[in-house]
Amino acid sequence: MPDKRPSPAQDLAWRIEALAFDLVGALLFLLPIDAASALGAAVLKLIGPLTGAHKTARGNLMIAFPDMSEAERERLLAAQWENLGRLAAEFQMLGRLTPDSGRIEVVGGERLEAIRKSEEAVVFISGHFSNWEVMAIVIMRAGVRCQVTYRAANNPYIDRRIIANRARYGVELFAPKGETGSREVLEALRRGESVALMNDQKFNGGLAEPFFGVLAHTAPGPTRLALRSSGVIQPMSVQRMGGARFRVVVHEPIVLERSGERGRDIKDGVRRINAFIEERIRERPEEWFWVHKRWPTEAYTSFNE
Repeated sequence: MPDKRPSPAQDLAWRIEALAFDLVGALLFLLPIDAASALGAAVLKLIGPLTGAHKTARGNLMIAFPDMSEAERERLLAAQWENLGRLAAEFQMLGRLTPDSGRIEVVGGERLEAIRKSEEAVVFISGHFSNWEVMAIVIMRAGVRCQVTYRAANNPYIDRRIIANRARYGVELFAPKGETGSREVLEALRRGESVALMNDQKFNGGLAEPFFGVLAHTAPGPTRLALRSSGVIQPMSVQRMGGARFRVVVHEPIVLERSGERGRDIKDGVRRINAFIEERIRERPEEWFWVHKRWPTEAYTSFNE
């Protein structure tokens, strides 16, 4: 069934938004990358606390770190806005953020090399850490055949720009929708192509598993896909090393149990992924995407958001 056509007013709003996106990108591109990144940090640190997302970020921090002092919580709120501002600015110049630029250090790169040589498909998982865009760059530059999944932007004009921007550094994006999309991802795995997915955001209808000690609905899809292919989940993370410099870590693989009880195996895989994501956040909390409502609504009420 074809998508519903937008109203003329909605289409005009999208076009104006896309024009603003282009203008900001053009201005940022004129700056040295560190200056552009710092400008993004300064702007969002100023504007972010004025938005509704600031309340969401505060509520998330209260759930994840209920014993944290108010002073430390305020520090983290400011720091995460700075990181998001840097990410927004850096997105406009991803072609200048490659391993060849000297701005990306890769730890555990031998694991990517082993995946490339084996030609066996794995499921890459990660979370929205620091500038998560550079992880896809590292996977592609390692020569791993991989389908990088993403959630399409609501604005179709900006979505086309996102796809084109990433294509310039070799990343082809795939936005799976419904059962058809899931089948296409599975077919890619059967062809020996790995799949990369983010697995750290709320997924309505997903499995309710602990995340910072509170049940959070989590997508079981990555675990299901891995169980239907190699049984290997390859976690990755990215750390900001100051300004627009990064360390991408290819972690120890998660080898899933195959007990014969599929439901239990999926549940175990989801728990292990949540534990991985939580550990990375605890290590560098200022670099996670706190502005997304990760937990059920009742969790925010009980923590007095």
